[in-house]
Amino acid sequence: MMLLPSSWVLPAFLATVLLVDVALSVRPVRFIRDCLHSVRFPEEWWWVLLVVKTLAASGLIVGIWIPGLAFSANCGVIAYFLCAAAAHIRARATGSAFWINCLGMLALSCAILALSVL
Repeated sequence: MMLLPSSWVLPAFLATVLLVDVALSVRPVRFIRDCLHSVRFPEEWWWVLLVVKTLAASGLIVGIWIPGLAFSANCGVIAYFLCAAAAHIRARATGSAFWINCLGMLALSCAILALSVL
């Protein structure tokens, strides 16, 4: 297995998407706020999501040069969105935010992982 991504572009792209998500979540825009409320995630814990996504983005970027780190960070992002999908399903919040945002990010993360190791 190759421990460095096949191209720096893929982990950098996912890191950028995550950082945009963090920027939109600092003062959550309506669709993010509605999404978090729909799964009944407590507001006093929203900051944790910012930390997790920032650390994941950092791991993806640094992992361009450190073997195995981008792979591990990408796997962590996939685990994060699997948990988010489970929270949506458990809360029966399967509207457009679930299909577009949650599963879209899960699919993007899985595709980038697959393409990074090819």
